Amino acid sequence: MLKKYLIIFFISMVPLVELRGAIPFSQGFGLPLLPSYIVCVIGNMLPVPIIYLFARRVLEWGADKPLIGGFFSFCLEKGEKGGKKLQEKAGRGLFLALLLFVGIPLPGTGAWTGTLAASILDMDFKSSVTAVMLGVLLAGIIMGVGSYLTIGQIFS
Repeated sequence: MLKKYLIIFFISMVPLVELRGAIPFSQGFGLPLLPSYIVCVIGNMLPVPIIYLFARRVLEWGADKPLIGGFFSFCLEKGEKGGKKLQEKAGRGLFLALLLFVGIPLPGTGAWTGTLAASILDMDFKSSVTAVMLGVLLAGIIMGVGSYLTIGQIFS
């Protein structure tokens, strides 16, 4: 059982997949929903401070390198696009916009992209992490309920 929890923990840390993919996996494994939710939230949030503090600098540094430049440029553009969309739509309600951006489980709108966007928009660290955390909790609830009602019922 510990092995299954470790698998969903690490899946929730993977960019683009995050807890949106890990929670359905947990239900496929037949794990209880609440402990799986907690493990996935922790796994999804663990990289957030590192992303906020270092990702932008690393991406800017690597954008012109031969082997990694294309991927780094793609990630930087994705973060900038997400940040601009957030700022255009949110205006002064950037905190709520970031929360909803991360919380609505659509492809490319998770904690990684949201944190990178917050970093690019120069949001303060505390507000960014709080908004991303609340968004991850919301996305986890949505995915947990959806997974339980579909995958959980199929495998039980």
